[in-house]
Amino acid sequence: MADALAIAIVGYGTAGQAAAILLAQDGHRVEVFERAPELGPVGAGLLLQPTGLSVLWRMGLLDAALAHGVRVMRLFGDTPSGRTVMDMRYSGLDARLFGLGMQRGALFSILADAWSGAKSVHCGTRIVAVDESGRRLRDETGREYGPYDLVLAADGAASALRSAVGKPRLDRPYPWGAFWCLVPQGEWAHANELRQRYVAARKMIGLLPVGTRPGDATPRLSFFWSLPTKDFDACAARGSGALAEEIGTLWPQARERLAGIADMSCLARASYRDAVLDRWHRGRLVLVGDAAHAMSPQLGQGVNMALMDAYALREALRSEANVDTAIQRYERERRTHVRIYQFWSRWLTPLFQSDRDSLARMRDLCFAPMGRLPGGRGMMLRVLSGTQRGWWGRLRLAEEFLTALFSANQDAIV
Repeated sequence: MADALAIAIVGYGTAGQAAAILLAQDGHRVEVFERAPELGPVGAGLLLQPTGLSVLWRMGLLDAALAHGVRVMRLFGDTPSGRTVMDMRYSGLDARLFGLGMQRGALFSILADAWSGAKSVHCGTRIVAVDESGRRLRDETGREYGPYDLVLAADGAASALRSAVGKPRLDRPYPWGAFWCLVPQGEWAHANELRQRYVAARKMIGLLPVGTRPGDATPRLSFFWSLPTKDFDACAARGSGALAEEIGTLWPQARERLAGIADMSCLARASYRDAVLDRWHRGRLVLVGDAAHAMSPQLGQGVNMALMDAYALREALRSEANVDTAIQRYERERRTHVRIYQFWSRWLTPLFQSDRDSLARMRDLCFAPMGRLPGGRGMMLRVLSGTQRGWWGRLRLAEEFLTALFSANQDAIV
């Protein structure tokens, strides 16, 4: 695209940050609106899949991410009785692949430092509406902004602008959420694994190594405890002692990592939504990240999808002669990839977060054996790594990127 565009981005999460960097690099004039009074990350830890890492590589930020994150080679889940429910290794797909556990604060800082305009974001500005053309914005005070050549709604799973593109086919909160926090890694025995423990589908504990962040060299784990959102207050009222005692009976080693949690105020609450839309744009308004395709975190794809959305939009604007065809290309390409993840997220989540004990028993009996079958293992690993495309296709990763991952892993071993 020959001309520089005036682009507004609503929301400064991962999707908004990545889009600001990529579009500003191409000379577009980027203006960001963020409803929070101050910029900062939301969440404890995340797992960057090879797809998300490939976008950071293309942005020139892979080395910075590797410097703070932890290479995750294995995802393992079991029951208190010792039955293995899930055991997946990235090497089963390609010996060069791994995930990267990161603190959200580390990724936020890396992305913020990569865009010179981060300090001029309109903080404390809640955008609530966009006009019919998708070019003008209005905040909650009635002030208007624009016109813009392109508006990106990157305002998250509870997007205020999602409905402006049309009525969603599905837009509902999940009944289950989680408490989470960061804890020192200490002498944790599984330094390169995501570990989870399940009690049917009613209780799930997880510990993910997430490394360090700028300004804090202490390696940490991201802890999460799954529960229905309606039980948040009751669990908090019982106190951290009761929570630690319950976790101790289910997973004594995990309780040791939680010794520093003084009270329930140390634990943040996370809730999720499921949103499926027939279209991701109207006029010049375009949805990216969770605003376009919110889903359960069970597959761990949210931040990776956000990075891929931003990169796909930048590439579409580079490739097409006008904005409208670029928007259509972006939506067509990303919907093809996202659709299968929304499907699996919706159907797999009740196996891990629900009151359906019969489904959990079926999971415990069948999930691990399916992962050992050649066909089942391949699809499960592609879904895990973010490289499944449709039912039978796969998303190809650049050979140069795979070589960069291999070299980074060899350096870490040395």
